[in-house]
Amino acid sequence: MINSNAFSYINVLDKAADASWVRNTVLANNIANASTPNYKRQDVRFESMLEKELKRAGSLDNRIASLKLNNITASTYTDMSTYSYRLDGNNVDMATEQAELASNQLKYNALNDAINSEFTKMRTAMS
Repeated sequence: MINSNAFSYINVLDKAADASWVRNTVLANNIANASTPNYKRQDVRFESMLEKELKRAGSLDNRIASLKLNNITASTYTDMSTYSYRLDGNNVDMATEQAELASNQLKYNALNDAINSEFTKMRTAMS
């Protein structure tokens, strides 16, 4: 993380990309445990925490510049722990997990493209 207001957007994008990477690992773990009896799918909570931090008054630029990124972390949780798809107690649906994984990979790639774009803008402004 870069400690400067000039890098505020990049820092937020970086934090979101990190959360997406964690989600990718969690989704891969869900897929790997799709046939494990009593396994309950896991997911990552990040977007709701970011949204909560951004709901303050003021312009979006000011809200992003004043974000306390250390308060926003990707946390893993067990999703629908009392629900099971099968008799063995497992609640992982392979089709859902694969769709979530594909969606998350697109999000991760978009975040990386956005980070690169921000650095390109800064390079252009400096030259």
